[in-house]
Amino acid sequence: MSTATAHPAASSPPIRLAILDDHEILLDSLATWIERNAPEFDLVVRAGSWLELVHSDAFPTDLVIMDLQLRESVSIGARVRTCRAAGAKVVVLSAVDTQEDRDAALAAGAVAYVTKTQPMSELIALSLAAMGRDGSGAEPKPAWRPRPTVPEASRPKLSDGERQALVLYADGRTTSEVARAMNVQYETAKTYLRRVREKYGKVGRPTSSRADLIRRAAEDGYLT
Repeated sequence: MSTATAHPAASSPPIRLAILDDHEILLDSLATWIERNAPEFDLVVRAGSWLELVHSDAFPTDLVIMDLQLRESVSIGARVRTCRAAGAKVVVLSAVDTQEDRDAALAAGAVAYVTKTQPMSELIALSLAAMGRDGSGAEPKPAWRPRPTVPEASRPKLSDGERQALVLYADGRTTSEVARAMNVQYETAKTYLRRVREKYGKVGRPTSSRADLIRRAAEDGYLT
């Protein structure tokens, strides 16, 4: 990725940034460039793996710049949705630029898709725009960390309907949209989601909000 003239320091507080890339050379070069040339960012996490990112004490950050393709089996959609649930925005960085990959990343909720052939100035500009550095700052979100492992006893037994409703709802759909996607009545979809919440509550993993449901779905491997 080519370089460009650095941006002047912003008057707003630095944006807490994480970078996820399992290519060590690229991770180091990207991190070093940002630390030297982009004072708008406070780079708090350099992660070489997905688990390293989400288990970091500094996660969630305000923004995550992540590579599209990792050696780990977790899909880009699952990674983006998990970051969204935690309160972090995501810019996807890719060595390739296919419409399919771009659509998948943006559909999952990424705020931008940047190829590694684009100059650093474009990556920084898109990242700043994503954080509303036109006068609208992002409010800090409460920190959380997915459990490193979830014991089988803590994973509720969901029916096929409950699991499908959970995945659709965690993907950003309303209850009405879940019902339409499943071709069931609204009350049926509502009942599926109520049962999901009840089952997670019984195993000590409460789901009082959509963000909680996304986290549980990600922890249990439903968002792949």
